[in-house]
Amino acid sequence: MNDRHPTILIVDDEEVLRHILRVRLTARGYLIHEAGTGEDVLHTVPVLRPDVIVLDIGLPDIDGIEVTRRLRPLVQTPIIILSVHATEADKIAALDAGADDYLTKPCDLGELLDRIQTALSRVALKDVRVFASGDLVVDLSRQTVKLGEDPIPLTVAEYDLLRILVLNAGRLLTQHRLAQEVWRESSDEDSLQMLRTTISTLRQKLDVDSTRPRLIAVEPGVGYRLRIAPSISPS
Repeated sequence: MNDRHPTILIVDDEEVLRHILRVRLTARGYLIHEAGTGEDVLHTVPVLRPDVIVLDIGLPDIDGIEVTRRLRPLVQTPIIILSVHATEADKIAALDAGADDYLTKPCDLGELLDRIQTALSRVALKDVRVFASGDLVVDLSRQTVKLGEDPIPLTVAEYDLLRILVLNAGRLLTQHRLAQEVWRESSDEDSLQMLRTTISTLRQKLDVDSTRPRLIAVEPGVGYRLRIAPSISPS
């Protein structure tokens, strides 16, 4: 990835929307490429290797979810889905297909920029073994968790869940995927309830400062994400 000029592939069959996004994202230093169909994406991505793909779900030939599913064996490029649909089922289907995030059209440009930057940050953290977000520090090699200088004791399930969130920091993960990763069950209601309970206790241990945004964000009915925030040096 070019740190100074990341490449964004905008995929949408609406030329006017592509133009608006191209102008606004170019003004912020991104290199923009465009595609209007699913077939264009499948041919372009392996060659272009963009840093982020902004993908409309309602393409005229192949829908965005299927495009995402076909891309995943080829590249791990972050994919942000744009759609006029906002149902939980649509979001879950897109995320389970391999998308990193989901925004409803028309979306706020500032929010899209935040999601793009989060996706770029996640890629930059891919091989980092010590993860820091705010005052949270997770050492994956030593399997230790701290808030500032204070060690945080976690159960095995809590640590496994946090580890998955860290490895996918900034990415929205569905409840089913997290349950599958931690308990090897994705649809059993008991596993989903264990997930919710474990998330709750983990948030109680990590989000002790009520003046700051929660480290673990919840998308009701869909899933969870671990925020990537500037690290805070201990005083």
